[in-house]
Amino acid sequence: MRSTFMGLETSKRGLFTQQSALYTTGHNISNANTLGYSRQRVNMQATTGYPMAGLNSPTYPGHLGTGVETGSIQRIRDQFIDRQYRQETNKLGYWESAAKSINQMEDIMSEPSEFGINQAFTDFWKSMEDVVSNPKDTAGRQVLISKGEGLAESFNYMDTQLKLIQGNIGNEINVSTEKVNSILKQIAAINKQIQAVEPNGYVPNDLYDARDVLVDELNEYIPVSISMVKSGGNVNDIAEGTMTIKFKPANGGDEITLVEGKNFAKLATVDTNGAPVDGDVDDQATNGYAEFGAINVSEPGDPPADAVGNAAGTIEYAGLETGKGKLLALIDAYGHSGGQGTYPEMLKKLDALVADFVTAFNEQHTKGFDSEKNAGVDFFTGTTARDIKVVISDPKKVAASGVAGEEGNNDNIRLLAALQSGTRPNLQNATFQTYYKSLVGQLGVKGQEAITNAYNSGTLHLQIANSRASQSSVSLDEEMTNLITFQQAYNANARMITVVDETLEKIINGMGRVGL
Repeated sequence: MRSTFMGLETSKRGLFTQQSALYTTGHNISNANTLGYSRQRVNMQATTGYPMAGLNSPTYPGHLGTGVETGSIQRIRDQFIDRQYRQETNKLGYWESAAKSINQMEDIMSEPSEFGINQAFTDFWKSMEDVVSNPKDTAGRQVLISKGEGLAESFNYMDTQLKLIQGNIGNEINVSTEKVNSILKQIAAINKQIQAVEPNGYVPNDLYDARDVLVDELNEYIPVSISMVKSGGNVNDIAEGTMTIKFKPANGGDEITLVEGKNFAKLATVDTNGAPVDGDVDDQATNGYAEFGAINVSEPGDPPADAVGNAAGTIEYAGLETGKGKLLALIDAYGHSGGQGTYPEMLKKLDALVADFVTAFNEQHTKGFDSEKNAGVDFFTGTTARDIKVVISDPKKVAASGVAGEEGNNDNIRLLAALQSGTRPNLQNATFQTYYKSLVGQLGVKGQEAITNAYNSGTLHLQIANSRASQSSVSLDEEMTNLITFQQAYNANARMITVVDETLEKIINGMGRVGL
């Protein structure tokens, strides 16, 4: 037999359920501008009808409904779009960082310019014309020496500034590695909170959101794969569980676990000597160039303080997937694997240019004679952009003459000037200046490629972000509509309770009073 107060219970459940929906809507509205927040929805479900099946259950034409209850509060999220978003985040992180590194190099080289190496070469060759026209003129010889010093100083400055930026990139690699470690630690901490909450039947949607924001940020630095591990106990069906994060080396091999439950690994980026990558590019050099060595990964758990050298896994350069992640872009700029990389390669080519130029110029200069009838000496010293210098300070020491004792002879200075247009086998059969111009041109092409790819990746990233936002973000218009809907449902349930109350009042106070 049904309860007299059954209607009250039915409407009371309706009140509580609509109230939960109103509170959840308010929570959505409050977090409309919260980064990474996913809108939440109350999944309502009908309660078990009356009567229940049994031998002594009364017979009815059908179940009598008993109301509604909150089945769960679920966040709206599309895992497929999340995966797309993170994959594009990998590419965007790489190309944005690559474009930035190349742009910094372009700013230093600053070509075409009135103050760059190309102009310094032009001024140096031009200064020889006055000596060719008047070999006896001391002022012309002095200008030649000054222009030679200007050319050497241009190379010195270029080398210093490029290595300074390279060192800054090394520091940024170290900072980025520490950032990755911080993210891994935070994800593990959230996993620990989730492990404590889910077995009690709760669904911590806000913790899931915070964890996803960290995973998005992690993919900006390195590409990772994720998997979920269900919690034990009285777990709700929609509970997501803890997250396991792994890195899959691009060159094969086993996956390296970075986060497993509440445990996390620690990364350490080291150079070829096993020392932490930092801004000191000279001491870490192999063949004179700083190089990335590997990323050492400690065991997940309580990482040792000295993770370097005590790694459970090692990620070599070949294990980093091409074109993915800010960390790889920084390594590509900083240098790796025998002097490869944007900055080491440019420094190496500048050194090759200086070495060939100094050798050729000194070789020809020593074949001539100076104003004091002495055989010519080296005009320059040094073999790299870092140490090239002019060693002649006395204008009389300029070996302009091709014959000893003939001060007015200009044979040798003409041969020195002819080096301007001579092709060099060691410089890809280009002249000194055309070789340098080709370096600038190649850098420009590389920079344009990075900018184009960053733009294309950014555009696609934005499209995917908008698609994800359309699924998961809060629409105030939609929430206001829901607010009115749930409010009206709440009011209707309250009115139903009033009706039941009036019915009960009639039963209690009106029945059994015949004749009164």
